[in-house]
Amino acid sequence: MENTDMKQIQWFPGHMAKTRRLIAANLKLVDAVVEIVDSRAPLSSRNPEMDSMTKGKPRLVLLNKSDLADDKATQMWINYFRSSGAEAVAVDCKSGKGLKNVMPAVKGKVLRELMEKRERSGMAGAAVRLMIVGIPNVGKSSLINRLAGGKRAKVEDRPGVTRTKQWVKLDNSAELLDMPGVLWPKFEDQNAAIRLAFTGAISDDILDIETLAMKLLKYLAEEYPKSLQERYKIEFTDEDTGLDLLEKVGRKRGMMISGGEINTERAAITVLDEFRSGKLGRITLETPPQKEK
Repeated sequence: MENTDMKQIQWFPGHMAKTRRLIAANLKLVDAVVEIVDSRAPLSSRNPEMDSMTKGKPRLVLLNKSDLADDKATQMWINYFRSSGAEAVAVDCKSGKGLKNVMPAVKGKVLRELMEKRERSGMAGAAVRLMIVGIPNVGKSSLINRLAGGKRAKVEDRPGVTRTKQWVKLDNSAELLDMPGVLWPKFEDQNAAIRLAFTGAISDDILDIETLAMKLLKYLAEEYPKSLQERYKIEFTDEDTGLDLLEKVGRKRGMMISGGEINTERAAITVLDEFRSGKLGRITLETPPQKEK
């Protein structure tokens, strides 16, 4: 990722500290944890404290927004999570794609031992209780609304909307505990923070939008050059900086201000919006780490 100077990202609203306490206090009420991540940045969108916060509870990882991510990369991530001991399923909560696989994965894999135990003890009909966790804007509320068959949780396209826990009953076989979005107090890996900023998981209000767009364009030029060229009809070389690319996009789109200067702020907003909406194609921002042999 291009080393363009950018203020270090730190974003930890007070209500997120409360979320960590809520998770710890409510773990005893659930059978398993369903953790939702962004398919475009599955590792960066996992709270690194989640393992300790959930204390070894059985977990299902849902790679949401898979319609926006590179299919091959998503399969690599599924394999990665499974090899790490967690079941994983790719979904798209907006369209509903893949959601039919969620409860079978919970009951048939994640909680298989519990379900078999209940079957033997005559409690096969007891509802499973699942805690839904994830960082802001990753799709928790959309998932719950889809699974519940109606609008049960508040959904907004901005970070950190869910502020308190809420129980949602799917049917007689499952209940979901929706937790507020939670990030961590400090981003040790600024590249992870920047990837989250690309996706909109971190509020644009605290960021330098132009620098962020420059970093995204440079990444696209290196990893998805065809997508960048086809969307903006620009030519570029390895020597082009992020600023060069941003100016080329602005010029091509006619984003000029008085004196022939390019409106780079407007171009930056356009690039980020079009990436987040999938107009730049199916793009993944990171690949699974290599496991030590």
